[in-house]
This record gives sequence, structure tokens and C-alpha cells, in this order.
Amino acid sequence: MDVAHLLGPCVSSPFLSPSPSPFSGLPGLRIQRRRAQFRTTRRLNQCLACGAHTLVAGSEGSSQALRGEKAAEAGDLKSWLHRHGLPPCKVVLKERPSHDGKHRPIHYVAASENLQAGDVAFLVPNSLVVTLDRVLGNETIAELLTTNKLSELACLALYLMYEKKQGKKSFWYPFIRELDRQRGRGQVAVESPLIWSESELAYLDGSHTRAEVLEREEGIKREYNELDTVWFMAGSLFKQYPFDIPTEAFPYEIFKQAFVAVQSCVVHLQNVSLAKRFALVPLGPPLLAYKSNCKAMLTAVDDAVQLVVDRPYKAGEPIVVWCGPQPNSRLLLNYGFVDEDNPYDRIVIEASLNTEDPQYQEKRMVAQRNGKLAVQVFHVYVGREKEAVSEMLPYLRLGYISDTAEMNSIISSQGPTCPLSPCMERAVLDQLAAYFEARLAAYPTTLSEDEAMLADSNLNPKKRVAVQLVKLEKKILHACLRAIFDFTDQLPDNTISPCPAPFAPHLKF
Repeated sequence: MDVAHLLGPCVSSPFLSPSPSPFSGLPGLRIQRRRAQFRTTRRLNQCLACGAHTLVAGSEGSSQALRGEKAAEAGDLKSWLHRHGLPPCKVVLKERPSHDGKHRPIHYVAASENLQAGDVAFLVPNSLVVTLDRVLGNETIAELLTTNKLSELACLALYLMYEKKQGKKSFWYPFIRELDRQRGRGQVAVESPLIWSESELAYLDGSHTRAEVLEREEGIKREYNELDTVWFMAGSLFKQYPFDIPTEAFPYEIFKQAFVAVQSCVVHLQNVSLAKRFALVPLGPPLLAYKSNCKAMLTAVDDAVQLVVDRPYKAGEPIVVWCGPQPNSRLLLNYGFVDEDNPYDRIVIEASLNTEDPQYQEKRMVAQRNGKLAVQVFHVYVGREKEAVSEMLPYLRLGYISDTAEMNSIISSQGPTCPLSPCMERAVLDQLAAYFEARLAAYPTTLSEDEAMLADSNLNPKKRVAVQLVKLEKKILHACLRAIFDFTDQLPDNTISPCPAPFAPHLKF
């Protein structure tokens, strides 16, 4: 999208123009010479990076300089936007207190007047939106890097960290200052579990989300180790920050905090090029709250990003947008909140055929014919637990078939797996019930204990969102058990389950 006409004669773009391909201009000897020549400068930069010159520093003490600013700061971001091309809009920035007295209040976007569904709340010109093609100075390089090396989030975080080091000289200073205030906190003022302490992560014991947090952190570490590649490949970054090699300018913990801050506010735009699909929109999240049952989205239109509301608002009410079809585990990981009314909430179950089964290849063929894999992931959505159990049963039944003639009959039938005898069917249901009971037993608390904790108004906010998450997971697991018991009740009376089949499918715990 062409943004040149949106930049007035007195407003120059903060980005450098695209440079020639960096592949031909960075021989290894030249790079090594630069690294040696400016070693002292880089050490100084690294020290500065640990203080107030780094995006979202780990301590509130790094924001001491901001504490003395006037209370009118809430309007600073919006005033800056208007000065640089934001057209008149129907929103204001308001403030709510943080749960922690050490942290500053967080801002949010609210309606400045009564709105009706279909109204345009605001329209932000592309000149005020940070996208990857402009950050890296070249759309081809942007697509290459994010395809082969790094995520868009890592590249955007790196750019904002560099810009933060420029202080007030940076065009983006008001926006970055707002991100520092928000500190990667979502709408309930809770940070992503990616920056929780070890003791706080224990709130997620029993939930698969804890493993997802650790896996995501490992991914961030891998991306951190690739940052120098971005710096050398992106001509604009190399020219703009010639002495600041990323891994020497920014310690890993600082990068992770910046990554989490960007993760909490990045917008995924539709119907744009790959290099523009992830954007940082100054009036977007986390100033806008996410809601799972909302339909309003930030969308790319012509040379801007706009928000059309999907419901009426009274003046002063916070405006919400859709967060996409994300389960609560992802909402907590990305944005630090849990949505009790999330229709997309789910748990994941991984089942796999037994590779030691003599008929493994035949069973894998039957599974593939019915749209399943040898290692199959089943999504159990809230409110649709019985349907999910029904979908799993034919897959599990395969493991209980041992008779060659019966297997050949199934192969030739070209249909789903035939029902087993009542006794074997009970064995399948018993295996599935034991799996769900084991998952429930892995949590250190019961569902009733979770409800009691949530009734405490003084509950630590991080623990509150963690307890909300595990409570909703347990409700899905209990609903699965009820569905299994319903299927079991349909079996003939006095049906006895035989010993488990020696080659029953594995259910990953």
C-alpha cells in the first residue's frame, strides 16, 4: 500500500528507504572488522540496554523518568497520532488502575460518543502503523526472513528495541512509551505466563498450558540466537544502527520482555501481503480489549487500518474486538487473560496407533482412509464434548481388533471401523475414561476448590487467570467423562470388560 501521500511536507517517514540487497554488500571480513572496531561501543550499548533504553524493562524502576510526567499523559499518544495524520475519530483513551501498586495504571480505548453497529470508530493511516516490510526496508527480505529464520514478532520486537534506544529522537517515542506503560499486560493487567516466575508457573500445574509456555520460551530463545542474521540481512537496520549488533546490544531477558510486549499488541491483518500481515497499530491492542464472541476486527482498507464496531456503545464504554478463534490457553499465553464465554475453547488429545501391533500398517491405512493419521490430534471443543468422544471411538477401536479376518473385512468395507462386541466396546470406553480421570487427577486442586478460590476477591490476579483456565479445562474433561458414561449405559446390562487389548492405541498424557 502506498503511504507517501499520507506524509505531509513537514512529516518525514521514520523509516529508511529500501537499500540494495544486503547479500552482496556484507562480506564476512568486513563484518568481522566492524565487530572488532566497535567492541567498546557495543559494550556501552549493552549496559544502556539494561536500563531505561530498552523496551519494557524487567523492573518498574526503569520507568522512574516517566513517573514525574503530567497526569495528562493519557492524551499524549492520541495527540501525537492526530499531529501526524490521524483523522478525527470517535474514541478516547481512558485509564484503569493496575492490580499491583508498583505498576502504573493501564490505558484503554473507549467510545468518545454513542456509537451504533457499523460505525467507524477510528482509521489509522499506514504512516502510523509499524509493519515488517517497512522495518526491514525491503518486502522481499521481510518475506525471506520470516519464512526461513524468524517470526514477525521477533523482527518487530527487535526494531522497537532499537527505536527505544533513540529515546525522544525516535518518531515512535510516544507509541513505545505507551507500550512501556502497558508492560505487555492484557485487559486484566496480567502479563503473559512467558514472564511469570517459576512459582507463578506452578499455578498451571496439571494443565498442558504449562508445557506450551516452556515450548514457546524455547522458541523465543532460538529466535534470539538468529537476531544477528536479521541485522546483517536487513539493509535498513544495518544502516540505521551500524554499531549495535543485536545479541550484544540486548540481553536475552530484555529481548523476551520486548517479544511478549509485541505479542500482546500485534494485529494480524487480512488480504495484505505477507510482509504487511502483522502490524502494530497504536490504537489497537492492548488498548483495545479482546473478546471471543465479538465480530469487530481491525482491517486493512486502502492506505489505512480501520475499526468498524459490531455493537452499540455508550460514550465512555471500552471498545472490544475479536481475538480470532483462539482457545483460552492461547489467550493466556499471548495476552494474559481468559475468556469464560469463549466458544472456541478446547483441550487437545493426542492418540497414536501402536507401532508394535502386527497389523499396524493395515490399521494405519484404515485410519488414513477415514481422514486420520497414525498419530492423530483430536480437538475437544467446549459444549461439543460428546461429538469429540464419538469421533475418537472409531480410531480407538482399531487397536482392539486382532482377528485377521475381521481386519480384512474392515479394509474391504471402505467405511468406518465396524463396531466391536459389547465387551470390547466397554474396554475401549474404559480406556478413554481412565485417560480423562488421570488428566483430572494431575491437577493439584478439584473443580470445587477452584470455584472457592475464584470467590476470593483478594486472589492474586495471575493466580486468578490461571485458576480460571484450569477450571474451564476441568469442565471440558468432566463433560467428556459424562459422555463416556452415557455411551457405556447404552451397552447391554452386565457387559464385562475384558483385559485391555495388548495393542490398544496410546493416549498421550
